[in-house]
Amino acid sequence: MSGLLGARTCSSPGEASDLKFPLGAKFREPLTQARFQQLFGGAEQAQEPLAESRWSGLCRRWRRRAPACSGPGAWRLLQARLPPLRWLPEYRWRAWLLGDAVAGVTVGIVHVPQGMAFALLTSVPPVFGLYTSFFPILIYTLLGTGRHLSTGTFAVLSLMTGSAVERLVPEPLGGNLSAIEREQLDAQRVGAAAALAFGSGALMLGMFALQLGVLSTLLSEPVVKALTSGAALHVLVSQLPSLVGLRLPRQIGCFALFKTLAAVLTALPQSSPAELTISALSLALLVPVKELNVRFRDRLPTPIPGEIVMVLLASALCFASSLDTRYDVQIVGLLPGGFPQPLLPNLSELPRILGDSLPIALVTFAVSASLASIYADKYSYTIDANQELLAHGASNLISSLFSCFPNSATLATTSLLVDAGGNTQLAGLFSCIVVLSVLLWLGPFFYYLPKAVLACINISSMRQMFFQMQELPQLWRISHMDFLLQVPGLCILSYPAPLYFGTRGQFRHNLEGHLGLGRGKETSKTGGPPDAVAVPVRVVVLDCSGVTFADAAGAREVVQVRKRGLASRCQDAGIHLLLAQCNASVLRTLTQAGLLDRVTPEQLFVSVQDAAAHALERLELTGPKTCTVWL
Repeated sequence: MSGLLGARTCSSPGEASDLKFPLGAKFREPLTQARFQQLFGGAEQAQEPLAESRWSGLCRRWRRRAPACSGPGAWRLLQARLPPLRWLPEYRWRAWLLGDAVAGVTVGIVHVPQGMAFALLTSVPPVFGLYTSFFPILIYTLLGTGRHLSTGTFAVLSLMTGSAVERLVPEPLGGNLSAIEREQLDAQRVGAAAALAFGSGALMLGMFALQLGVLSTLLSEPVVKALTSGAALHVLVSQLPSLVGLRLPRQIGCFALFKTLAAVLTALPQSSPAELTISALSLALLVPVKELNVRFRDRLPTPIPGEIVMVLLASALCFASSLDTRYDVQIVGLLPGGFPQPLLPNLSELPRILGDSLPIALVTFAVSASLASIYADKYSYTIDANQELLAHGASNLISSLFSCFPNSATLATTSLLVDAGGNTQLAGLFSCIVVLSVLLWLGPFFYYLPKAVLACINISSMRQMFFQMQELPQLWRISHMDFLLQVPGLCILSYPAPLYFGTRGQFRHNLEGHLGLGRGKETSKTGGPPDAVAVPVRVVVLDCSGVTFADAAGAREVVQVRKRGLASRCQDAGIHLLLAQCNASVLRTLTQAGLLDRVTPEQLFVSVQDAAAHALERLELTGPKTCTVWL
C-alpha cells in the first residue's frame, strides 16, 4: 500500500515541469480548461513555441557542427588532407633522417633506369619515364598516408597503358618513318598516355568524393598477387623483341601474349648478335646482384645498385665501341633537359579512353592500397584508404599536365625503400632530388644507353612477382576456395536470400540461366557467364550460407521429384549436387520436404571449401571441363 500511495503522489500545481514531462509519474491530477490554457496555451499560442522549438533545434544542431567548422576543426581537416602536417612535427630527425636520405637516394637511382625502361612498355620516349618518376612522387609525398610506399612507374600499368596507346595511335604499316614523322607519332602517343593518366586520376578523385576507399577491404592478398604474377608474364614476353634485337610491332588485343611469342620465335634468326650479347651480360650481372641484395639485406648497409652500375657500364661500352653505328644497336638517344611545359590533355579524347582509364584506375588503387596496408600492418600504423584515393588521383591528374603516363605504388621500389632503411614519406623528396639532377644536368650521360639494357631491367624487376607463383601450393593447403577461383569443372551457386514462395521463381530462373536446365540441355545459355559455355557442368555446390529461411514452397523447388526440382533435374542431367553451409532450420525444412530421398548424407558439407575439395578429390575434376560460376 505504501508503494501504491507513493505512486499516486503528484506534484503541486505550480510545478509545470512535472506536467509537461509526466513520464516520471504514473498518475496526474485532472486539469481544468483554465489550467490547461495556463500551462500549454491555446492553438494560436502553440505555433510560436513550436517555431521556437524548431529554431532551437536548428541552433543545437548548428552548435554541434560548429566545432567541425571552427579553427580546431578546420585544422584537423587540413591535417587529414595534408598528412605532412600531422607526421612532420613528430618526425625524429636524429633517428630517421639518415635512413630516409639513404633510402631516398637509393630508390631515386633505381627510378632513373627503371623509369626509362617502363617508358618503353608505355610506347613513349624514355624521358617521359623520368617525368613520371618525379612529379607523382612529389605529389604523393604531400598527400599520401603510406609511410613506406614508393610511387612512380609500375610495369603492370605501363603495359596496360602501352596496349591502349598502341591501339589509339597505331604505327603506320610501312614502319619506315622519317625523323619528323617519328617525332609526330611520339607526340601523339605521349598525348594519349597523358590523357589516360588524366582520366584515371579523375575517376579516382570521383571515387574519393564518393568515399569508396572502403573497397580496399575487398582486396585480398592472393588476388593482388595473382594479378601481378600474370602481368609479369606479359611484361616478360613484351620485352623479348628488345632483348634479342628485333624491331617488331607490338601485338594488341586478345591473345597478344601468344601472338608476340609466335612473332619472336618466327623472327629469331634475324636477331642481332650484339644485342643478344648485351642482354646476356646484363642479366648475368643484374640477377646475381638482386639475389645478393635479398640474401644479405641485413648485413648490407644499403642494397647494391646493380641497375645504375649496369647502365653506366653499358653506356660506356657502347660509346667506346660505337655499337650503335657499327652493329645497329638501339640506344636511348638524347634526353631533353628540363621539364615540359604544362599542357592540358586533349579532353575530346576522354570518351575514347574511358574504357581504358577505368581498369587503370582500379588496378592503381588495388595495388597501392593493398601494398600500403601490408606495410602499415607490419610497422603498426594506419592508412586512410580514402586519402589514398585522393593522393593517387591527384598524382595522376596533376602529373598528366606534365606529359606523364599513369603511375601507382611499385612493388620493387617499395621493397627497396624498406630494405634501405626508409621510415617516412620524406624519403620521396630525396628520390625527387636524384631524378631532378638527371633531368637538369646528367641526361647526356645516358645518350648511348642500349635499349636492351632497359629490357633486362624490366625483366629483372619482375623477379619478385615470378617468385610469387611458388606460393600456389601453400595457398592450396591453406584455403581450397582461394585456389579454386576459376578452376574448371565446378559450379558454385550462392543464393543470398531466403528461399520461400516469393523468391522461388527467381531461384529457379537463376538456376536455369546458369546451368542450362530450362530446356533439358546441359550447357549454359547466353545469359550465364561466357566461360561456362564449353562443356557440361559435372558438379554443383549449392552454397546455402545466405539462405536464412526456407518454407515448404521454396524447399520443394530444391528437392521435389517433379521436373523442375533441382535435385531431380541435376540427376537427370548427370550433375552431382552438393549442399554446403545449411543452417539447422533450413536443413530441417529441406529434409521434411524430401531432401534425403534425392540427396544422401554424404552430399551435405559444413563448408563450401570441404565440398569443393570433395569434388576435386572424389570426382577427379582436373581437366578443362567448365569454369566456376558464381551467382
